[in-house]
Amino acid sequence: MKHTLFLFDLDDTLLDFKASEQRSFALTLGELGMQGDIDALFADYQAINLALWKSFETGAVSKDFLKVERFRKAFAQHRLELDPEAASRLYLESLSNTVVLIDGAVRLCATLAAIGEVGIITNGVEQIQKRRIASSGLGDHISFVATSEACGHAKPDSRFFQYTTAMARAFASHETIIVGDRLDADILGANRFGIESCWFNPDRLANVSAAVPTCEVHTLHDVVPALRSLAAA
Repeated sequence: MKHTLFLFDLDDTLLDFKASEQRSFALTLGELGMQGDIDALFADYQAINLALWKSFETGAVSKDFLKVERFRKAFAQHRLELDPEAASRLYLESLSNTVVLIDGAVRLCATLAAIGEVGIITNGVEQIQKRRIASSGLGDHISFVATSEACGHAKPDSRFFQYTTAMARAFASHETIIVGDRLDADILGANRFGIESCWFNPDRLANVSAAVPTCEVHTLHDVVPALRSLAAA
């Protein structure tokens, strides 16, 4: 295998954030005293949250604003008199207790850590992400965690990847690869920074973006064979 530095996105690559998000949202609403069906509220929250994260990645809003605003907008849309700041706090606290691993995540990180160095690259909230990694059992195989919060720039900004690779024991562009599920953040970021990328695409989505992955996999069990194929090419 030619790669010695493996940079992994966290949410929906190693950890099933969609499952954790749904569980945490339900727990949060329960703590706030809301009863009954919350499916419509959750769907609207997800759409609002996604739009705000995209705004964050372009630098249009801050992460502190995003964390509360997504709940404020969702509650306002459904005419709910609930405290968005309390919701944000409860939700973030619960995320580290609702961790769900993607199948094969621990074994993959252990395998690659024995070959080189594994780092995490995430735009998520630093304190929460580190707690989630600790809860997941991945921590023993991870050398460092690079967050946009600590860096001051978010994926796909090249400054984030400069910050990230400076944390590694050693960095050579031709020996580094990013593994992530998002074309617009992980793969495009790799393209801009001049390193290879592996698109984790479990839903087998079509790539209609400008991002160009070096390879594509549909399960985490496919990553090591794909990387070996790149080395043999």
